[in-house]
Amino acid sequence: MIHRTLLYSLCALCVLCGEISAAEPGPWATYRGNAQRTGNTDNKAGPEKPAILWMVKGPDHYVASPVPVKDGVYVAGIGAFNRPSISVFPIAAKNPHAAIWTKSAPYLKLASVSSPAVVGDYLVFGDGMHQDSGGVLHCLNATTSKPLWQLVLPGDLIHLEGGPVVANGKVFIGGGAAGVLCVEFDKATLNGKEYDLPIITKMQEEKWKELVKKYEEAKAKKDEFAIPPDDSQLLKFAPKKVWQKGEGKWHVDAPVNFVGDKLLVPTSFLDKEKVGERALYALNAANGETVWKKELKYNPWGGATVAGDVVIVPGSSIGYYYKELRGAKGDVTAFDLKTGEQKWRKEIPTGGVLGTVAVSDGLAVCTATDGRVRAFKVSDGERAWLYDAKMPVFAPPAVAGGVVYVADLAGTIHAIELKTGNVKWTFSIAKETQTPSMVYGGVTVHGGKLFVATCNIEGASANKETVLVCIGSK
Repeated sequence: MIHRTLLYSLCALCVLCGEISAAEPGPWATYRGNAQRTGNTDNKAGPEKPAILWMVKGPDHYVASPVPVKDGVYVAGIGAFNRPSISVFPIAAKNPHAAIWTKSAPYLKLASVSSPAVVGDYLVFGDGMHQDSGGVLHCLNATTSKPLWQLVLPGDLIHLEGGPVVANGKVFIGGGAAGVLCVEFDKATLNGKEYDLPIITKMQEEKWKELVKKYEEAKAKKDEFAIPPDDSQLLKFAPKKVWQKGEGKWHVDAPVNFVGDKLLVPTSFLDKEKVGERALYALNAANGETVWKKELKYNPWGGATVAGDVVIVPGSSIGYYYKELRGAKGDVTAFDLKTGEQKWRKEIPTGGVLGTVAVSDGLAVCTATDGRVRAFKVSDGERAWLYDAKMPVFAPPAVAGGVVYVADLAGTIHAIELKTGNVKWTFSIAKETQTPSMVYGGVTVHGGKLFVATCNIEGASANKETVLVCIGSK
């Protein structure tokens, strides 16, 4: 564990300094924390006897899973009329539990369903959903919440729904009809001049002080038109685009994955619009050129998971639509990372596999809309065990300390032994909080605590109050 922590620290240092490194993304610099998509990076299991340590109720719907950021936890919400918000709440229990910071309009114009990549003191996330035209890739200071740079991507069916990955001083992210993009992470330009992130941070701080000073001066003069400054008035830095592939041909809504010198890009076909491609691409991360491509039977909404030399991709005949649960089908397919050769494939005729697969201790664990949690052996695809949650599941599983954590569409968390598939305990967020609690984004496990945010966009509890909970031991 000490050596691994040191490796991650060196990786983060190299990224921040802009040096090229062969190291993998650090903890939480990629979707679900790592290439294995376990929703955990410290291997500390959650509580033996779960209890709610704190909760925050509100009107926002949380599609993406929470992400730990220093001493806080990040969530992205969708409010009425798609009003966007992002917040960081302190992990330490407090009552009432107020956010460390929150951002919304006018800086944010579109809602985000993207879990951010976290690198040191920086957050990178995308915004925009299927109904939006265009999206923005954001880089923020995690402590001050101030914007550092933005990449604006206009156009129909362009949106940044999947989580980005930051590695080797670059940001990689899918952009819907924009395909997949690679941009510089640790430097950006303003008026044709390039600056690195520490300098950009300082310049934004100075600009903010200038805006506040002007506002205070206007107030002192009793100017009735004095308006407090906001982040949309800060300097507009933009990162350099390194390469872009699949624009107008692919449709990349799922998170991309980075390992070694490869970027794994899942692209879907939109049945209604008749656009896109149902396939998995392995690209050369340096230049975006195709290394190999494999066609898929179902759309890979969950993205690819990497376990050693194996790539595992979930598939579903439906998207994240509650009304389409009946008749959903899916599969799980494993490929060789180097060649793309198919190793095994498991058809799931009773449910779609929407969430990404989590891999730990030689087992690939997936959830499905038929309510069943399945574990397959990574080596040959043989099923190791099956657990029935008895309720449809959209969210991906989390694995930490030999325990699998699954949250279903009734707001119940199931803690399952990784080796056996036997249940350890179940915990109903809906009952404990008296709040309808569909879960789309999945459980995040960090520091022995579970973080879960709910979403009531559809179903019998549509538009009802939601909740963010921290579950631990009292």
